[in-house]
Amino acid sequence: MKIVVLTLLVATLNGNIFGQGSIDDKVLVSIADEKIKVEDFMFIYNKNNTQTTMQEPTSIEDYLDLFINFKLKVKEAEELQLDTISEFKNELAGYREQLAKPYFIDEGVNEALLEEAYNRMLKDVRAQHILIMVEQDARPEDTLAAFNKVVQIRQEIIDGMSFEDAAVEYSDDPSAKDQEEIPGKQRARKGNKGDLGYFTVFNMVYPFENAAYKTPVGEISQPTRTRYGYHLVKISDKKDALGTAQVAHIYVALGPDITPEEALQKEEKANNIYQKILEGMTFEEAVAEYSEDKGSARNGGKLSKFTCNRVVPEFVLAAESLEVDDISAPVETRYGYHILKLISRDTPGTFDEESEGLKKKLLKDERSHLSEEAVIKRIKVEANLKVSDKAKQEYFATVDTSVVNAQYSIDSLLTLGKTIIKLGKTKYTQRDLADYIVNNQRKQANIDKDVYLEKLFNKFLDEKCLEYENAHLEDKYPEFRALMKEYHDGILLFNLTDEKVWTKAVQDSAGLQEYFNDHRDRYQWEQRVDATIFEIRNPDDVDAVRNIILAHSSNGDIAKALDNDSITSVTIIPGKFEKGDNKVIEQVEWTGGTTTEVKSDVEKLTSVVRINEVLPAGPKELDEARGIATADYQTYLEQEWVEQLKLKYPVVINDEILRQLVEKQ
Repeated sequence: MKIVVLTLLVATLNGNIFGQGSIDDKVLVSIADEKIKVEDFMFIYNKNNTQTTMQEPTSIEDYLDLFINFKLKVKEAEELQLDTISEFKNELAGYREQLAKPYFIDEGVNEALLEEAYNRMLKDVRAQHILIMVEQDARPEDTLAAFNKVVQIRQEIIDGMSFEDAAVEYSDDPSAKDQEEIPGKQRARKGNKGDLGYFTVFNMVYPFENAAYKTPVGEISQPTRTRYGYHLVKISDKKDALGTAQVAHIYVALGPDITPEEALQKEEKANNIYQKILEGMTFEEAVAEYSEDKGSARNGGKLSKFTCNRVVPEFVLAAESLEVDDISAPVETRYGYHILKLISRDTPGTFDEESEGLKKKLLKDERSHLSEEAVIKRIKVEANLKVSDKAKQEYFATVDTSVVNAQYSIDSLLTLGKTIIKLGKTKYTQRDLADYIVNNQRKQANIDKDVYLEKLFNKFLDEKCLEYENAHLEDKYPEFRALMKEYHDGILLFNLTDEKVWTKAVQDSAGLQEYFNDHRDRYQWEQRVDATIFEIRNPDDVDAVRNIILAHSSNGDIAKALDNDSITSVTIIPGKFEKGDNKVIEQVEWTGGTTTEVKSDVEKLTSVVRINEVLPAGPKELDEARGIATADYQTYLEQEWVEQLKLKYPVVINDEILRQLVEKQ
């Protein structure tokens, strides 16, 4: 509620200033010692009036009156030092944090990422890879060794070695190689020779996804760095997206130790089951009779819905080849034979349909940092970033290996006053970096001290860039400065007006009663009727209800009679009504003791109206007019308060400048 009221109190400032020519710098109005220029007033006026396109713009004279009243209240709040209270500061800081967020987002980057993600979700990619593992924070020499190794492997493949053989021989991804059985721990498993199957956008880490989508089918990518190490990526296939599919299957298993003869028997069994389906056996009957997947058999063979990365490639290709309710011939996978029936398939929708879901995924994905990285890069340029590598290395030389165990502390004898970073006129010293490292060090495993220090330094630099930008938003962006000023004034205005007007009017019962007594003539009833409306929804009940109404004088007796006759289609609405209060009351003659029937011309509704008494016009009591009387009392309190403020803070309007503004309007 407070935000809504603030929005009404504060003219939101994000628009363009309409030019005022040579009078921009002229003072339009002075309030005590504050001089308000034309451009400042017109900035607010123009924006506020562009937001009211459904009504006539407020005249400059009328708006100036509102503006002056606003500024008077703010000046009083500042005089009372309400802007020094911690609650006010915290509230304003909270608004500022929210208002500043758009300035730390590169919308161009985000829009490009969203479009890229949508285009990629339209395609599924099948890829093989070879991984040479290296820690993300490895020493430069270890990183270089891994890079050189993957380059050498790529050359061997180009020279004639098959990608599959290279994956088995070199890849650090254990799934590439055959796994022998370890009794009680691991079943034997055939290696995939680097084949990752199908995947789509967000299924892989972003650098790997980039390599896969940018490499043509049949070709091998350049070495691609991810947090796991270096990859070579070979693209086997790219096709239209499967989307989300659900199938039921009849399963014939192939065990890991199956003999060739047993495998032929399994294939023959699958083919025979399929033949029975072709000859008229229903799929569901075949599932119950023959499927070796007992779990899904209890549900007609249905499997959970899946996307391309959740199942083996053969499932993907088979599912997308079927129409709903189609049944496939036996499909062989490394697990066995499957006869599939397509239950459903949902392919990607339009960009508009998919964009909201993609935005949520982007926020959780590592690529979301690209927007912030673009902002930091811009800040570095605009702030003319300078880094003293000499001062940095001089400080690094004083740090021992305790930092990787999160036990580093600053030697009190060290002099750490040299500047390491300069952003604009702001300098950050060796001491600033040292304090940051002490407060942000975490225990590390398998990381070189110098690599870790460089990592902490980069985080320190990024944070300082963002802090620098945040501290200079008001200087760099006039619209942000104006918006913060309006929020500052709006919060002050809300708090003080609440105290002086809104809450006071509600709590000051004596003052409200006195105001009501002095203005009783404003709160008058027009002629009214004391009446009861009986709404009858069932046309078959109309005659019976009418007779009951005519036979009884009180609403209670009527309600009891209706209940005794089990008539439930009637709504009883008693009350006192003025002209315009009820459309049914408007249609009957206002004569005491009369009963009139009114039929609706748009629905099956009959209303019977009983006029009990015609009430003459007369004064209201406070309880009958409390809502409107309280609102009027608030207006009165505010007017009285503003007049007091005008005496305390003299207002001087430059009539000539105002005349020129009115003429321009």
